[in-house]
Amino acid sequence: MTDNLKKLSDAGVSIWLDDLSRERLTSGNLAELIRDKHVVGVTTNPTIFAGALSDGQAYDAQVRELAARGASLTDAVRELTTTDVRNACDLFRDVHQASGGVDGRVSIEVDPGLARDTDATATEALDLWKTVDRPNLLVKIPATEEGLPAITQTLAEGVSVNVTLIFSVERYRAVIEAYLAGLEQAKANGHDLRAIHSVASFFVSRVDSEVDERLDAIGTDEAKALRGEAAVANARLAYAAFLELFQGARWEALAADGANRQRPLWASTGVKNPDYSPTLYVDQLVVSDTVNTMPEKTLHAVAEQGKITGDTVTGTAGAAQAIYDRLSAVGIDVSDVYRTLEVEGVQKFDKSWAELLETVQGQLDAAKS
Repeated sequence: MTDNLKKLSDAGVSIWLDDLSRERLTSGNLAELIRDKHVVGVTTNPTIFAGALSDGQAYDAQVRELAARGASLTDAVRELTTTDVRNACDLFRDVHQASGGVDGRVSIEVDPGLARDTDATATEALDLWKTVDRPNLLVKIPATEEGLPAITQTLAEGVSVNVTLIFSVERYRAVIEAYLAGLEQAKANGHDLRAIHSVASFFVSRVDSEVDERLDAIGTDEAKALRGEAAVANARLAYAAFLELFQGARWEALAADGANRQRPLWASTGVKNPDYSPTLYVDQLVVSDTVNTMPEKTLHAVAEQGKITGDTVTGTAGAAQAIYDRLSAVGIDVSDVYRTLEVEGVQKFDKSWAELLETVQGQLDAAKS
């Protein structure tokens, strides 16, 4: 049988799992995916943690211990989540070392309630870095306007960052600027640039979901013909920006000191529309120096039915821009699409964080009774 995941990995795409739980760690499932499915990293977010903590008994013993010593809700959530992340970092240690620090990465997100507060985001990012205390950690910071300077501040302290909730190429360019500025400050602060890594998480499926809904509302044949085209085209334009901005004198000066390029990461690659191929956002975004972080369902779909035919991104920027020209021509306000997605993205994670707090509070109360 063709090993599609190996073909994807060989094409320069790092395969990360978009899911982490205590059960994955203790059952050996994550170790199995590393061994058999070419998984070289894992990401998590408030939604994933909320689901993991409300499902099953994997956290019960630690919750009882936290309750017994009177841990606050905030401290309990911090300990529960960072324990999983630290253990996952340890599980990926060999991958991290073998890849020269590029992969074997585990991400943890700052409190999404801080997404509009620059200084609080940077403070928590540094605290998470110190708490987990593993070199293969990535701290996730949202690419809101307030998040951009927090990204720079965090990198300046030598902390590796996963920039999340990127929807537009315009915002992605600002993310790269924040990264370069952070590296320059880190260098001035005496940090070894070789040890600082970053990915820029560009959300994919949500773009199609939002644009397709608007195309259906327009209802013309020209509009309907563009359904399912926006997300891949957007990501392909982002990759063109990546190639453009990681060259030239400014970047070369940093690279001479060992700086690593901030790789694009394709996030939200689980297909939401059942009419589309379940491997759409993997097959059509194959290109070197990228990461694709997949839910396990998508990972298995790629293994079983992916169409990995080599690079499907390089040289596609012109065609991708033509799709966006057509979207504008039929009446799609692309800037409004991105604004809507960012606001909804922050709100969704905020809601999940509230659910996480509620779940842990309930478990602490139950453990005390």
